[in-house]
Amino acid sequence: MNFKFAFCPIILLLSASLSFAQNVNVVIHGAASIAKTDDNFVCVTLDWWPAEKCDYNQCPWGKAGILNLDLRYGALINAIKAFNPLRIKVGGSLQDNVVYKVGEVSSCPNFMKREDGLFGFSQGCLSMERWDQLNRFFNHTGVKLTFGLNALFRRNESQTEKGLWIGDWQPQNTRDFMQYTISKGYKVDSYEFGNQLSGSGMGAKVDAKQYGKDVIVLKNLVKELYAHPETEPKVLGPGGFYEEKWFNTFLEVSGQGVVDGLTHHIYNLGPGDDPNMMNKVLDPSYLSQVSQTYKGVSDVVNKFRPQLGAWVSESGGALKGGSKDVSRTFADGFWYLDQMGMASTYDQKVFCRQALIGGNYGLLNATTFVPNPDYYGALLWHRLMGSTVLAVTKESDPNLRVYAHCAKKKPGVSLIFINLSKDRSFNITLSNAKPGDAGKPNYEFVGKQNREEYHLRALTGDIKDDIVCLNDVPMVQTDSEDIPAMDPKLVDASTPISIAAQSIAYVTIRDFEAPACV
Repeated sequence: MNFKFAFCPIILLLSASLSFAQNVNVVIHGAASIAKTDDNFVCVTLDWWPAEKCDYNQCPWGKAGILNLDLRYGALINAIKAFNPLRIKVGGSLQDNVVYKVGEVSSCPNFMKREDGLFGFSQGCLSMERWDQLNRFFNHTGVKLTFGLNALFRRNESQTEKGLWIGDWQPQNTRDFMQYTISKGYKVDSYEFGNQLSGSGMGAKVDAKQYGKDVIVLKNLVKELYAHPETEPKVLGPGGFYEEKWFNTFLEVSGQGVVDGLTHHIYNLGPGDDPNMMNKVLDPSYLSQVSQTYKGVSDVVNKFRPQLGAWVSESGGALKGGSKDVSRTFADGFWYLDQMGMASTYDQKVFCRQALIGGNYGLLNATTFVPNPDYYGALLWHRLMGSTVLAVTKESDPNLRVYAHCAKKKPGVSLIFINLSKDRSFNITLSNAKPGDAGKPNYEFVGKQNREEYHLRALTGDIKDDIVCLNDVPMVQTDSEDIPAMDPKLVDASTPISIAAQSIAYVTIRDFEAPACV
């Protein structure tokens, strides 16, 4: 073991002793759920970007793009297998510039830098040989796959309105691609139609009425080609930034039963080169602003009732590859895990992190495949936080963020505590809300079974670290490139839950009686 790793516990205990401790009571409303997520809420993306993709005078993608990624690395395979299963969405900005080499498509060009091209690149191509390789990899690692389709195929850019693409979507290339996929027995959980074409668009846009008509064509194509309803992939869209009028219009045109899941993107930290990025991820009022977007999308879902509800199908926090100073550090977890907590309370079924690998915001290092701190936070969420979301209330410093779910493995509840404060720790007691009568006092919870606690802290106490400690053990891959053991610390139930300054903790309580979790 690297010598510096041995000092994680000492440094963190010292920093904890210097912080001021505040007593807080957190009330869990366990009588009924407030929302439900998908069992595979945690999701990641694989993107198309080639090595030549550069932003802010850096080129952080390397060979992490879908067409270039070396799928043989044990570290990559093990990182995915640890989720058992991991939901992956293949897509991104260039997906509407990708043709599939099958059927009438005979040439298969690589992406090339082109000033007048979509996002500065020429058209690219997915060969069926590469699709075969990807599917062998997905099957081997147990991936639950969403595939983002090219929604601009054979359209033309408007001569009168920059960025607007007009004309009907031509489905033949997608038809050939799906037929090949079916003939090989490849499993696709869902297809997402287009990327960031909604509203004002990003690089390109499609009129809402036109998109609504085209997604009907896609739905009919899926129903035609997939003979058995139980194997029929779901149709998702629009996979872009939420704009109320555009979303309402396209859903009115497409009608009910066409779009199975309403997908949208979140990049609420803004440009990746913002020098104020660290302050943003530590500012509770800033982090909460995006709740208006979640509420807006939730309202649209309640109106049109798509079967799978709302998904955040892409969220990297900071735009254009993320922030080189924040996205791959422990500090990014304050944004990432808080977003997942917040999204779940607004009934968002899935949350896809941009990206598994690539850019500055990848959960894995783009060259070494070593997991960044957010990887471990995501894995713990996947293992501990069940699909039933509970309300929590507290009166305390807004720097303490708390979210509660039924435990993924029954019985009990699992909570995540996020402490944004630099100089304040929290000693937390729990209460069980009395159902049906807001005027009666809550029950103070006194547990009898040991709590299962998972405390995440930066290696040296500096939140700019790119190594995280779990219960004072540095998280580094084993010599065989396996994910290290992530065991809980068992804590006497009679003691308060202690959350150190600028740390994150998951806590599972097996004997907490929440009727919603039975």
